[in-house]
Amino acid sequence: MKALPSPRWTWISLLCLALLGCSTDKDKLLPHGDQTMLDVWNGPGSVGTQAQLQEARSELRRPVLEPERLISDQASYTRTAANEIRAQFPRLPNPDLVMYVYPHLSGTQQAPVPGYSTVFPLYEKVQYALPGERLDDL
Repeated sequence: MKALPSPRWTWISLLCLALLGCSTDKDKLLPHGDQTMLDVWNGPGSVGTQAQLQEARSELRRPVLEPERLISDQASYTRTAANEIRAQFPRLPNPDLVMYVYPHLSGTQQAPVPGYSTVFPLYEKVQYALPGERLDDL
C-alpha cells in the first residue's frame, strides 16, 4: 500500500507552482504592437467610413416582397390547427373505384339514360392512422 505524501510536501509543491506561475512576464506572454483597437478595427480591408458601411449593407439587403406574396410564402409552413391534425392523424389510403353504367331505360316512362361513369370510395368510412403509426407499408 502506497503512503500519501505528507501535508508539508503538498504545501511546498503548491508554493512552487504559484511561484512558477508568477515568474512569466506579461509582455513576453502577450506581446503587442503600436496599434490601438480602433486602428485594428479600421485597418486595411475593413469598412472605414459611414458611406462605405451603408454601401456594403445595401448590397446585402434583399428587396421587400409584395405583402400578398409574402403571406402566401409563409402560409405553407405556418402551424395551424388543421395542419397539426393532418400531421398527427393522417388519412389512410382509400382507393377510388370507377364504375361505368351502361345506357339504359329508367322509371315508369322508360326514359333513356345515357351511359356514364361514377366514382366512389372503396371503403365506406374514412379511416385515420393512429399517432406514430407507420404509413410507409401501406
